[in-house]
Amino acid sequence: SSSSSQCLSYAGCNFLRQRLVLATLSGRPLKIRKIRAREEDPGLRDFEASFIRLIDKVTNGSRIEINQTGTTLYYQPGLLYGGSLEHDCSPSRSIGYYLESLLCLAPFMKHPLKIVLRGVTNDQVDPSVDNLKATALPLLKKFGIDGEGLEIKINRRGMPPKGGGEILFACPVRKVLQPIQFTDPGKIKRIRGTAYSVRVSPQMANRMVESARGILNKFLPDIYIYTDHMKGVSSGKSPGFGMCLIAETINGTFLSAELASNPQGQGAAVLPEELGQNCAKLLLEEIYRGGCVDSTNQSLALLLMTLGQQDVSKVLLGPLSPYTIEFLRHLRSFFQIMFKIETKSPEEEHKGGEKVLMTCVGIGFSNLSKTIR
Repeated sequence: SSSSSQCLSYAGCNFLRQRLVLATLSGRPLKIRKIRAREEDPGLRDFEASFIRLIDKVTNGSRIEINQTGTTLYYQPGLLYGGSLEHDCSPSRSIGYYLESLLCLAPFMKHPLKIVLRGVTNDQVDPSVDNLKATALPLLKKFGIDGEGLEIKINRRGMPPKGGGEILFACPVRKVLQPIQFTDPGKIKRIRGTAYSVRVSPQMANRMVESARGILNKFLPDIYIYTDHMKGVSSGKSPGFGMCLIAETINGTFLSAELASNPQGQGAAVLPEELGQNCAKLLLEEIYRGGCVDSTNQSLALLLMTLGQQDVSKVLLGPLSPYTIEFLRHLRSFFQIMFKIETKSPEEEHKGGEKVLMTCVGIGFSNLSKTIR
């Protein structure tokens, strides 16, 4: 159809990943102009260039044109191909920056994706690999993307600035996605987590765990936080420590919070006790926001609902993040899909903040990829 081949045009460096992911899935070409055009150092950053190379690797026949200053990008998407790949991520963003987008694309490849990603596994900016493993994988399963072939494995940790981490992400291919009705998060039954330390004393992890438990045990007895102290080559190239906490409900909702120490040579030294306490408080905030999907994975859930078979999907979310709001706008531009958005005030039994019920009818994505081929 002519609408699917129409080129979408944007300006600026914001939401680059969203735009490239949705262009790839919808088969629509994309032009982005004025990328940091007015800055001293104009154009794409190294982490964005690395992301574009990654998109090129997982597709077949994509056309990518970048002008000399790196301020204009033209992208004509090829077909999602997949297979066994590896990619070195720029250490100025963590592997999570790349993995978040691969989670959106992987189920729709021609061949199951098995990719080794190298770089920073845990930082203060992007969702960590631990977080995505604990929250995004169960979400994919709800849409029927599961089985032996679905995993995220952390082979090595890498902290900023130098990284040196390595993970494996594998995901099976699905012809159709199941619609979801996920509107009751349910009560929290347990808290799990990981406290990791690399190139610092293993005691750091225990100190984080003690202080986090000090807060969380007031609310819940079932708490287990693993300590992960990686040694030698598995500990990457920079020292650091941090924590990822996951609250799980009786209905299979996973809410996450995480913190990492300041990168070596940046900012004041953080005490592990302080980090553990602050991470516990962040988890309590995320629980208050609530919903059936945590704030990190809102856009992944909405994308999979959009691409599902032509049936109604519903999900209850906490307050929409600014990133998610922009994602909804992009979904409308690329797929002409509109969500019904209803605000739900907290009832007596559902304490916590205001929620939004998101409803849409899937576009039946498998048919779309056939028309392109």
